[in-house]
Amino acid sequence: MAAVSAVLGGVLMLTACGGGDEDKAKGGGDTAKSQSDVDAAAAKDASKAKITIAPKDGSTNVGIDTTAVSVADGTLTAVELKTSEGAAVAGRIAGDGKSWKPDAPLKRSTKYALSATAKDAGGKEAHENSSFTTVSPENSFIGSFVPEDGQTVGVGMPVSITFNKPIKDRKAVQAAINVTSDSGQEVVGHWFSDQRLDFRPENYWKANSTVTMKMTLDGVQGAPGIQGVQNRTATFKIGRSQVSTVDAKSKKMTVTRDGQVIKTIPISAGAPANPTYNGQMVISEKFKETRMNGATVGFTDADGKGEYDIKDVPHAMRLSNSGTFLHGNYWGADSIFGNANTSHGCIGLNDVKGAGDPNQPAAWFYDNSLIGDVVTVVNSPDKTIKPDNGLNGWNMSWADWKAGSAA
Repeated sequence: MAAVSAVLGGVLMLTACGGGDEDKAKGGGDTAKSQSDVDAAAAKDASKAKITIAPKDGSTNVGIDTTAVSVADGTLTAVELKTSEGAAVAGRIAGDGKSWKPDAPLKRSTKYALSATAKDAGGKEAHENSSFTTVSPENSFIGSFVPEDGQTVGVGMPVSITFNKPIKDRKAVQAAINVTSDSGQEVVGHWFSDQRLDFRPENYWKANSTVTMKMTLDGVQGAPGIQGVQNRTATFKIGRSQVSTVDAKSKKMTVTRDGQVIKTIPISAGAPANPTYNGQMVISEKFKETRMNGATVGFTDADGKGEYDIKDVPHAMRLSNSGTFLHGNYWGADSIFGNANTSHGCIGLNDVKGAGDPNQPAAWFYDNSLIGDVVTVVNSPDKTIKPDNGLNGWNMSWADWKAGSAA
């Protein structure tokens, strides 16, 4: 029995963290610090800074736009984020030293390691580490949107979001996107398809207002096994109110700004065989010069070539996805403007080759127009443009618009 006790005593000595027989021989067994005492002393001497890393260590399927570091009772002094291959990710510590974020969204299907260091008021350092893996492209979706953050746009500009994968749970996705205006206007989303969601108020945005879109899609299930990865906020300004009315019958365009007519411009709209759409159309793109080839929009000859191919169309502004532009025309005689409709459906204004004369009507309109300005066509023999052909949801009643919301 004595032998057994000796063996057990030996095991206890080998596995303990404190002193052994030598301490006991000196009479210190009863007074030696316990491990809990040592731990308490170390904790008392530790930094007061408390670092928090998102995502947590070991996380998988992490959103590409959600990584962040923050600190309480201290300031960050260093943050390092690297891929598993050792590639460093740029980021910056906020001016107050309380937070850090990467400069850009992370890559998908990538493992990252993050280390952070902070100091408390007494100069004592704290350290924290996290390793995580971002979601794969196959299991995630993103939404690209217009207008851009910080952009100034016209009163007709909707917030239009295009998703790179079909959305099955429209309600969940729409609930994670909030669009508001400081004008107090009610803003409602409308799904044109499983991959396009637009937001607008009942009437045009109030001039000089500010619109904010908050997107909190990280972790939202858009479809079975497909989750969002974006948390974004974008703010844009509404400029002055400019709405131009093109009368295809009188062949004139009246430009109205903030309720006052500022200019009347002779135009040439679509010829009888190819009339211009009626309806409210929003300028979605501007090009000082661009190529227009009829083959890209279905105007081809017997050989399959475009009925026209003009490589330097000046002052072109897109009004639809199907090829409707308002643009300068240097190849038509001066006499057609205000007198004859000659185009394949576009709205032409007098201009010069090279877009170099600021005194031409097309140049003036181009210089005085914003993305998001409205061009309304009336008295054309064609039908009204479809609301989803470009950014043209204004051609839908408010009741129908709201009926397309999943909220």
